[in-house]
Amino acid sequence: MSIEMQTTYGRIEISNDVIATIAGGAAVDCYGIVGMASKNQIKDGLSEILRKENFSKGVIVREEDGEVHIDMYIIVSYGIKISEVAHNVQTKVKYTLDKTLGLAVKSINIYIQGVRVTNL
Repeated sequence: MSIEMQTTYGRIEISNDVIATIAGGAAVDCYGIVGMASKNQIKDGLSEILRKENFSKGVIVREEDGEVHIDMYIIVSYGIKISEVAHNVQTKVKYTLDKTLGLAVKSINIYIQGVRVTNL
């Protein structure tokens, strides 16, 4: 599945994996984020940190009624206010996708998969 945009020069088709990789990269740059987690590990109770090439496993891109919705599964650092981290991720991902792809995102849902103690 992909997102299609029509411009004056023609049609642009952007893969969901590309959108997920850009969104995941923007998210892990935020303060308080340890990494991305896979959406499938909810059942197992394990939250493994994904590498950059696997960000699409932790980000779901949906298009409903012409609007783009993103679900992100993240792991946060211990001792950080989770609501602030989630808000920062939403803001940064929305800004990055708008500036990089010209893609307006309707909603970004954040799912916290775990809390990790990081060595500073």
